[in-house]
Amino acid sequence: MLRRIWHKLQTTVAGGAIIIAFASIVSRLLGLLRDRLFASTFGAGDILDSYYAAFRLPDLIFNVLVLGALSAAFIPVFLEYWQKDKEANFSTKEAWRIANSVLNIICLILLVLGLFFFIFATPITRLITPGFSPVKQAMTVDLTRIMLASIFIFGISNIFGSILNSFRKFLAFAFAPVMYNIGIIFGILLFYKWWGVEGLAWGVVVGAFLHLAIQVPSVLKTGFRYQWLFDFKHPGVRKMFRLILPRTFGLAVGQINQLVITVIASFLAAGSLAVFNLANNLQSFPINVIGVSLAIAAFPLMSEAFAARETDKFVVQFSVTLRRVLFLIIPASVLFILLRAQIVRVILGAGAFDWQDTYLTAQALGYFSLSLFAQSLIPMLARSFYAHQDTKTPVKISVVSLLINILGSVILSRYMGILGLALSFSISNLVNMALLILVLRRRFGDLDDKKIINSTVRILLASFFMGGVIWLVKRFLVLGLNMQTFVGVLLEGVVAGAVGVLVYLAIAFIFHFDEISILRQWLFKKKKEIENNEENGHEQ
Repeated sequence: MLRRIWHKLQTTVAGGAIIIAFASIVSRLLGLLRDRLFASTFGAGDILDSYYAAFRLPDLIFNVLVLGALSAAFIPVFLEYWQKDKEANFSTKEAWRIANSVLNIICLILLVLGLFFFIFATPITRLITPGFSPVKQAMTVDLTRIMLASIFIFGISNIFGSILNSFRKFLAFAFAPVMYNIGIIFGILLFYKWWGVEGLAWGVVVGAFLHLAIQVPSVLKTGFRYQWLFDFKHPGVRKMFRLILPRTFGLAVGQINQLVITVIASFLAAGSLAVFNLANNLQSFPINVIGVSLAIAAFPLMSEAFAARETDKFVVQFSVTLRRVLFLIIPASVLFILLRAQIVRVILGAGAFDWQDTYLTAQALGYFSLSLFAQSLIPMLARSFYAHQDTKTPVKISVVSLLINILGSVILSRYMGILGLALSFSISNLVNMALLILVLRRRFGDLDDKKIINSTVRILLASFFMGGVIWLVKRFLVLGLNMQTFVGVLLEGVVAGAVGVLVYLAIAFIFHFDEISILRQWLFKKKKEIENNEENGHEQ
């Protein structure tokens, strides 16, 4: 029985989402610990500003060429050739030939670009952080050069992750980010003591190595064997890179977005970039746990539906995934908006992280939370296009979103400082989500609109009622708790949040939300399976 359950967890969308979500929760909890260590050790000041700015060049290279771009193109093409080989009763040598060629080509590109940026790190850093002092810029350059080593390792690791994702082998893939955060935590606790600020960057490199190492055994079990291949002329390789190019431009847009934020923040008060990133990391918790995990798990099935030309199957998968995301993320948005101060004070408010840092981070988190649902839907909406091997449309939409964010950041930062950057970020993501939905609706027609609209309205009403309960509980708790202590703030947030969540779930059960019905059916099915297994065991 346990083996069957484990098999379902690894091979079904719901099971994959559970594994990815669980691993994401562990990773994000470690990420919160990481950020607490950063905040309490350094505060929102020059060191954290330089640390986060140092990520800009490695992230520019890695995110543009590998993360998202590779998986968006790799999985559909790899599965296409894998299926062709199986149908023709051939071995899957063509699929593996493509995988090895792409691996080698990507690694070569990353190596060349890494060396280029290593050599010219100083002038490029000056362009990215024009508002930093010379000392602060020099620190950023040193950290950047060390971090560049991680992109080559991440390139290999993410190709391996795409292979595992193609086979719906989610376990090692899902826990790779956990290992990455462990490496960074080592950097804070150990390497910083040994090598100073540069130890923080070496923690990133060690984390990247652990990210790769945990996936190697699982990849080998799929049948992958490394080959020294550079088959540029293979139709599958050429097709993959044709699909990668538009997505590369789309991710470049996202990195330009981050660069613009870094440039503007460098002219604001010291610690502004740290505040932005810490608040962004906090809001990323529900996005990764809910939006990204469900999108990753659903992507192979949506790709298979397209390959089999089963439009109805695609629409069903799209509708179910979207409604699941909304069912979880809308109440999470309410929680983050109403409990933002408690969240920041409990997680980050220690040591060198003073009250001003806490206030600014909490307010930034509130502005980010306005678009939590949009940011959580975008990964799934974009993958709906990728499943149809269309990587161009999301790029065009992301360009519009970028222009809106740049304009909004420039204007709002003049009046609101770093909070203006957070608000502009939310506005641009809301526009991005809306445009993706409009284009999908125009292209594919009915996307199970009636169910989606009905579910959304019911979820909004339940979340609104939940928010009212949380507000009332907070007002009541303040009367009996000492809000100047850690325990008082923690109890206020936990109790108010828990009561609110219970109210939301109670409403969902009482009014028979579809998402709760799906959960009930799944639990009933599992109960039957357990009972049948027990009966079979007695008979034997």
